[in-house]
Amino acid sequence: MSLIHIANIENHFYLWNMQGKNKHELNPRVSTDCVIFGFDRHELKVLLIERDSFGREEKVLALPGDLIYEGEDLDKAAARVLLELTGLSDIYLEQVGAFGSLERLKKESDKEWLRNIREEPNIRVITVAYFSLVNMENINIEPHSFAKAAVWLPVSEVSELAFDHYEIFQVSLKKLKNKIQNQPIGFNLLPDKFTLSQLHKLYEAILGRELDKRNFRRKMLKLNLVVSCAEKQQGVPHKPSQYYMFNDEKYNELILEGFDNFGF
Repeated sequence: MSLIHIANIENHFYLWNMQGKNKHELNPRVSTDCVIFGFDRHELKVLLIERDSFGREEKVLALPGDLIYEGEDLDKAAARVLLELTGLSDIYLEQVGAFGSLERLKKESDKEWLRNIREEPNIRVITVAYFSLVNMENINIEPHSFAKAAVWLPVSEVSELAFDHYEIFQVSLKKLKNKIQNQPIGFNLLPDKFTLSQLHKLYEAILGRELDKRNFRRKMLKLNLVVSCAEKQQGVPHKPSQYYMFNDEKYNELILEGFDNFGF
């Protein structure tokens, strides 16, 4: 499995370099699909695309993804898909696994859609999936290619998706829930400055259960994963809360020592 943070300059140069390629340079047998998670301060959401229905009335949602280019490694391909769709780079991106079931292409609607966009629609495609964590406030969605539109959907409302994308989504969500109890990756879903209440709400949204507020705050403060900004909320109808920031230095230290005491 891989975890990558690709720098902005490198990523934009890479996308510029890819723009000179054409569809004939795509590998027809390998693709990448991305499960992009976001948090709107209330709910955990996933970014889905509405694919072009080519005149049909049906509305089919899918994960953003694409075939990879020949000579393009998997991590770069996933970063390219995210950059093209969201305009963001230098974001949390982690490989989930490979999906290649013989049942990937069992729905007639998927077969018909492929006949409209692929020269060889019956070729078996193996996809390598990634999940990403983004701050929704930084995203300006620009659907491209075969994506008709893009939508943020609460994870609790996701049901049927194209191909085996629902399975990929479920596996990614489970991986996120497991990992967030061992490493503080949830900070990638928040703005630079946040309150402890917002952080607490985020963890409850991801785990899908209530967490004791006092114990949660005590654990975060004890591990020194957040530092006070000496700044409070403004213009709120309640008592202003203190702002905090993620402690990168302590996080890197714990990466070496381990997160044995981080679970909730």
